[in-house]
Amino acid sequence: MGPPASRRAGPAAWGFFLLALGPVAALETFTPGTLEALNGTDVRLKCTFRSPVPAGPKLTVSWYFQSELKEPLEAVLYYNHRAYPSKSGRFLDRITWDGNVHKNDASIMLHNVSPKDNGTFQCHVKNPPDVDGIIGEIRLSVVLKRSFSEVHILVLTIGISCAAMVLLVVVVVIWRHWRRMPQDKTREVGKSEQLKLKAGGEEKETPLSGEGAHRS
Repeated sequence: MGPPASRRAGPAAWGFFLLALGPVAALETFTPGTLEALNGTDVRLKCTFRSPVPAGPKLTVSWYFQSELKEPLEAVLYYNHRAYPSKSGRFLDRITWDGNVHKNDASIMLHNVSPKDNGTFQCHVKNPPDVDGIIGEIRLSVVLKRSFSEVHILVLTIGISCAAMVLLVVVVVIWRHWRRMPQDKTREVGKSEQLKLKAGGEEKETPLSGEGAHRS
């Protein structure tokens, strides 16, 4: 009888195991995609992530910017335990950290936006060993006057619907009141006729009572 077979997994088995875990360990990043901001205001660049690995000490967040002219990527902010905003370039003193990695939030604030900030912001999150995943992107558009957004359309639609409901209630109330008017008039006529008949009966009874008193 030969020596017992080794129970240790070979390289092929470990490779298959890691390959099976690969898709599970992919870090996911979520951003709004497009964002519109009014010139001179502050805007929150939201970036959240989901990782099967809890946020560890090696977690890093890197923000980059690419202008509409497709210039080289410009560093905006780097985070590892604390935030390190860029100390040069167009975002100097205009970027602050607004996230919480323990709540899977890697958002930042951009202050005093201007049309020069039009472009694409990239959010890179790495949480070793979970380092692979899709990069989050936000396309920022800075406008001088806010356009008629979907929110405004929704508010306008709700307002029109409420006004239509109020108008419908008013119409129903007026219609019911109009229907009751002939009935009320009929009742008033009937009451007046009854009063006339009653008054006539009393007038007839009064002379008779006087005549009887005179004879007695």
